[in-house]
Amino acid sequence: MERRTFLAAGAGASAVLALGAPAAVAGSAARAGRTGGSTEALLHRWFRDTYRSMEAMTTRLGLATDKIDVSGDAPVLSVNTSPTNIGCGLWSTVAAAGLGVIGRDAMHRKLERALTAVEKLERAHGFWFNWYDAHTGDVLTTWPENGDPVRPFLSSVDNAWLVTGLRIAADADPALRPRIHRLLADADWSFFYTPYDADDPATHPGQLHGGYWTDDDTFTPHWYGALNTEPRMASYLGIGDGSLPPEHYWHTFRTMLPEWEQEQTPEGEWVTVDGVRVWRGHYTYRGRKLVPSWGGSMFEALMVPLFVPEAAWSPGAWGLNHRRHVLSHIEHGLEEESYGYWGFSPASIPAGGYGEYGVDAIGMQVEGYTSKGVVTPHASFLAMPFARDKAIANLLKTARDFGAYDDGLGFRDAVDVRTGRVSDVMLALDQGMVVAALAQVLRPGLLQRPFRTGGFARRVRPLLEREDFGL
Repeated sequence: MERRTFLAAGAGASAVLALGAPAAVAGSAARAGRTGGSTEALLHRWFRDTYRSMEAMTTRLGLATDKIDVSGDAPVLSVNTSPTNIGCGLWSTVAAAGLGVIGRDAMHRKLERALTAVEKLERAHGFWFNWYDAHTGDVLTTWPENGDPVRPFLSSVDNAWLVTGLRIAADADPALRPRIHRLLADADWSFFYTPYDADDPATHPGQLHGGYWTDDDTFTPHWYGALNTEPRMASYLGIGDGSLPPEHYWHTFRTMLPEWEQEQTPEGEWVTVDGVRVWRGHYTYRGRKLVPSWGGSMFEALMVPLFVPEAAWSPGAWGLNHRRHVLSHIEHGLEEESYGYWGFSPASIPAGGYGEYGVDAIGMQVEGYTSKGVVTPHASFLAMPFARDKAIANLLKTARDFGAYDDGLGFRDAVDVRTGRVSDVMLALDQGMVVAALAQVLRPGLLQRPFRTGGFARRVRPLLEREDFGL
């Protein structure tokens, strides 16, 4: 068997990564599930390998890059990184310590190095820009691949994931807590917020802007209106720290209003909660009622509960909806499309580039995310807290049939099950979700601790307890 050894590029990644021939490593993954030990041992192995890929993506500054290309003889790190990527690196380090892959001293060194880099990154209005050079820390002004200009932009959702990582780091390492608290003191979520005005809800919807361009001091013309999408993490953070009013939660849409154009005409009713008139709408897919996401992808619905205990605080609404979202992906892949595999979420395109994949029928967008036969392993990991055995079986089959797993790095980003082509790229976002999902399965609550207490317990939990999707 041909084997290639990759030396991880970051200063903090000293391990030699062995990248086996795809079919062989897929076989070893399958054997680990059958005879090589318990299911828990398999999940620990997947965690260790995925964490090594995050280490391999980490630069000498301690920042996780956006992606790594593993198609050649040595891994190639991207130049660019984003607040989301950096956040993924932070919580991956904490998870690795919590699961015994690295020691507490190593965790502190890695977090301290990353924090030092984050402290030096240029910011505006208390938030981080959307693209930096991961190797120098400079704000990107041109795109590395083609030289196109990059407008300086503050993304509300991407900043949410960096703040999430920083809060997890502060919880895990008390020595760094004062520095992180000073950083976060300037991140006021009301900057992105447009208060609700009943006389003009179209331009004052009580929602968060997508972002802000600093070169001409303008906000995006859109707000994040759909509730069941990943930007709700920014909403939770703002409500939790008191910079956003709790009523903001009720001004987001379970579905769009029935008269608006969307994937299907929702059923539901008008209700009043905490003095806010709310359209309690739902879709129906394969006989099941559910609250859709925007595009029908897995990460929109299931990334946030890796950190915020939505299912525990809202079992009859969020918990039920999460399970139905997973079941919809399973039935779409296995029954509706007969792919033999399931789990669809934005990821790198096997043929190159980036694409959005999902189950169109459970997304509000009319031209939503379609599956196109592309299965994304991180989607199965996101499903694992709600359908563990089915997710593991799906991953083992994907590894066995397509060689989608690399020893020392984990699962590749995506597989086109119609052609058998596997992506040559691993995204920090997707690997970061895998790490967080495995941490939640192997040690429930490990990364949720800072989001179960304080302002989250006082302000966010009561909202989720009062949620009723009418399912």
